[in-house]
Amino acid sequence: MKKNIYIIGSGFSALSASCYLAKQGYNVTVLEKNDTLGGRARQYKKDGFTFDIGPSWYWMPDVFERFFADFGKKPSDYYTLDKLNPGYEVYFGKKSSLKVSENLEDIYRMFEEEEKGSAKHLKTFIDSAKSNYDTAIKDLVYKPGVSPLELINTSTIARVSQFFSTIRKQVRKNIKNPKLIKILEFPVLFLGAKPTNTPAFYNFMNYADFGLGTWHPRGGMYAVIEGMVSLATSLGVHFKTNSNVQKIITDTSKNVVGLLVNGEEIKTSLVLSGADYHHTETLLDKDVRQYSENYWDKKIFAPSSLLFYVGFDKKIENVSHHTLFFDTDFDAHAREIYDNPKWPTDPLFYANFTSLTDETSAPEGKEAGFFLIPLAPGIKDTLELREEYFDKIMDRFEKLTNQKVKEHVLFKKSFCVNDFKEEYNSYKGNAYGMANTLFQTAFLRPKIKSGKVKNLYFTGQLTVPGPGVPPALISGKIASELIIKNQY
Repeated sequence: MKKNIYIIGSGFSALSASCYLAKQGYNVTVLEKNDTLGGRARQYKKDGFTFDIGPSWYWMPDVFERFFADFGKKPSDYYTLDKLNPGYEVYFGKKSSLKVSENLEDIYRMFEEEEKGSAKHLKTFIDSAKSNYDTAIKDLVYKPGVSPLELINTSTIARVSQFFSTIRKQVRKNIKNPKLIKILEFPVLFLGAKPTNTPAFYNFMNYADFGLGTWHPRGGMYAVIEGMVSLATSLGVHFKTNSNVQKIITDTSKNVVGLLVNGEEIKTSLVLSGADYHHTETLLDKDVRQYSENYWDKKIFAPSSLLFYVGFDKKIENVSHHTLFFDTDFDAHAREIYDNPKWPTDPLFYANFTSLTDETSAPEGKEAGFFLIPLAPGIKDTLELREEYFDKIMDRFEKLTNQKVKEHVLFKKSFCVNDFKEEYNSYKGNAYGMANTLFQTAFLRPKIKSGKVKNLYFTGQLTVPGPGVPPALISGKIASELIIKNQY
């Protein structure tokens, strides 16, 4: 007889887990509170424009390949990938930008042109990053975070010093050019932490950047969600949208016995939550929650974001598909996220113009623009502040790229802290989960398996291995493996 399991949420980790569990013979039902599947990876469509609401970077293609290969499939069975060249562009001032090539040799040349002798140091750095990437992918990130012993092997022992140094120290040891430093420190933002708080071992993100490149699925990141839903459906997974889980019901022996969904009780003895971990625990009675409010409050969370989805009535010039604006003080902005939470004085920001490379994103002759400002989670969010910051970044955008754009805005939609809370039950409105700092890595993150409730499990960006889309795929796999192991 098939075992029934209900999965709360339909983001990348939940979809990943649903596929593995269905393949193993489980009768899987996915409950999504919103009206479309994908969790934070949804789409916004208006007047012929299409925007990815959530994730917009496709890095670590090997992780996606490994996921689909586990089911005898390839990503190309579901969507088409284009490698971006440049992978992205970084602005440092007016008409001052660097484009990061898809080709590693070109990147070495760019570094050498900016700082004589830096190419040699970059090669050494990337060799280390590749070695760490191989170690991370083969030995670490597919572990369930149950024990510190998971981290101990010959590869990690040889790298132990890198866990007690930082990305910042490693990058700045030999590279002095401020532009190159910003480019090398940027990838750790995907881990949700400052370069000063991120172990040097995580330089493997630089290999993911320079070595593996930046890709774009035609139709946007939502094409990946559609592919995963198609795979899951073929494996027998059932999906229910507009299904808000209001309570996880337990008995006196602390066993899961059911869920309250839209006011109706559903009986089940096995639950996996891909929803926000903190929120999921609030669905339990207090005596069976693993972590206190004080526990969550002390953790370092990745930033929230102020997002704008903008339709322009013309093509935008002097930008790339992914464009970063690092013309202000990186450290000052970081302090206003992590150390002294407030709305940033002079924010860094990111812009994405998928319609430069994907004609499905916007009508002919027009441009779809996605703008993101990293913010401290939990700060005050008002429409007035959103407007103020839209004007701020548009003014800078016009000056830096030497063009008028504000008068060409057809429409804009914003998404910020309040929306992350409302749409995703996100703790303090964070956008990326819990930061991967030294003391929030592997077995030090919230556990996949509840220590209080039998047959309750968690997956996603607040548990192992951490924030980001590829880690979410991995989280779904290791959560499903732990469930299967504990059920037999």
